[in-house]
Amino acid sequence: MLRSARRLPGGSVARAAVVAAALLSSLSRGSPPEPPEPAASPLSPYFGTKTRYEDAEPGLRRDPRLLGEACRPLQLVALIRHGTRLPTARQVARLRQLQALVRRPDAEPEPEPEWSRPGADGQLVERGRQDMRRLAGRLARLFPALLGRRHAGRLRALSSSKPRCVDSGVAFLQGLWRHHHPGEPAPGPADMEYGPLEINDKLMRFFDHCEKFLTEVEGNATALHHVEAFKTGPEMQNVLNKVAATLQVPVSSLNADLIQVAFFACSFDLAIRGVKSPWCDVFDIEDAKVLEYLNDLKQYWKRAYGYAINSRSSCGLFQDIFRHMDKAVEQKQRAVIILQYWNLQELCTSRLY
Repeated sequence: MLRSARRLPGGSVARAAVVAAALLSSLSRGSPPEPPEPAASPLSPYFGTKTRYEDAEPGLRRDPRLLGEACRPLQLVALIRHGTRLPTARQVARLRQLQALVRRPDAEPEPEPEWSRPGADGQLVERGRQDMRRLAGRLARLFPALLGRRHAGRLRALSSSKPRCVDSGVAFLQGLWRHHHPGEPAPGPADMEYGPLEINDKLMRFFDHCEKFLTEVEGNATALHHVEAFKTGPEMQNVLNKVAATLQVPVSSLNADLIQVAFFACSFDLAIRGVKSPWCDVFDIEDAKVLEYLNDLKQYWKRAYGYAINSRSSCGLFQDIFRHMDKAVEQKQRAVIILQYWNLQELCTSRLY
């Protein structure tokens, strides 16, 4: 049901400008220690891969439990996405564009935020390192027979060359080290029992090495035509109209890409700093559902079932995982394989043998 246009308190352009200014100011302060109870937002279920891990699974704050004595773990293979990161360069450019739209002509310049520094494009933040260290600790408690200190030599850790993945992998190994050396500062990667971290883009960035995927999907201007059609459809137009009214800017100055990055700006502050961004107040649940669908639609056609090659391009990784599992069963040899992954892509669903 279409609601009346919303206004920020006071209904003035000056108040509208606070939204972007507060966002940029908050991000510029970096990543403080996590508060005991981080801020929440009713929009959190709609952020997709940018959802805080504890929002998606509240049980992460509790110690994990295994299935009693019914399971004797032989091998653990973990395919792990990187930890919480800064916005990418493309997202930063769009955030700056939004800031310019709502900034008052006489407004004081904002301090340079953390994500504007050279090389900050999508880099891992301290919260992301905490994500990985805590995950390592949970897995070590859950699988002591595999991740115990005396089994360190059996662990194989791989990552793509993406800096946020490399940093996530190192943080994971540090988390294992800290689990077995409580209270001691973690040494550099070269001085830990676990590791070293192997870089293998052919395995972990398989889509970059699949010519058919690069030609038919990644480099095909028409591959996402369903996504482009939705961006200009009535559902998205309704969101554009509502946000334009809230920010008091011409609707013609906005588009679906700007609206989506504003929506994700809410998730960045929640995930990185544990605070609620002013951008969260720009959207309601109905807007969030439309923007979640837009993101899902893009991933469906670019990374999932939209094209058969999307999943088939991952068959090399899929086969590598099962090859190691088969070897572990045959030789009854315990091992752990940690795969630090850059992006989400539907795993191979075709017949392997």
